[in-house]
Amino acid sequence: MDKQQINEILEEKHQMLFNWIAEQPTEKWLSHPEGKWTAGQHIAHLVNSIKQVNYAMSLPKFILKYKFGKANRSVRTYNHIVERYDEKLAKNQEKAKAFNSKLKVPPLKQRDQLLATLLKQQKKLQKKTNKWSDKDLDNIILPHPLMGKMPVREIIMWTAHHTEHHTKDLIENY
Repeated sequence: MDKQQINEILEEKHQMLFNWIAEQPTEKWLSHPEGKWTAGQHIAHLVNSIKQVNYAMSLPKFILKYKFGKANRSVRTYNHIVERYDEKLAKNQEKAKAFNSKLKVPPLKQRDQLLATLLKQQKKLQKKTNKWSDKDLDNIILPHPLMGKMPVREIIMWTAHHTEHHTKDLIENY
């Protein structure tokens, strides 16, 4: 997937989420089915996740290479990343539940600020993607807590899927 396609899918997946949120009454920000996150927790989690990717991409590339190494394989396709993530998530439900139980519920007064931050971070990620060379996107790796080390291009594609994953959870359960 080239940079333009990555940015388009980032835009598409985030727009789906923003559209769903806009259609919901504000009370849904704090409500949730048993054992599920609130809409606010989903958004806070996505903000934290994308901020980490943006932070890593702000570091000098030589530091990332020194700390995490370089890719030793070719970049996977978007669909392969999605399949692999879903498999890893299914196999690590206990780890996911432990992680999920630690996220605080953001108050309703933080709703607009969190949504604006998510949009700002998404746009920042798109700009960073455009600025990085294809070689660096494919060769510099970053750690993912569930998937292990991945080339930056894959992390960005995963970010699009991660947003879709949480949007689907919201749509199906709320």
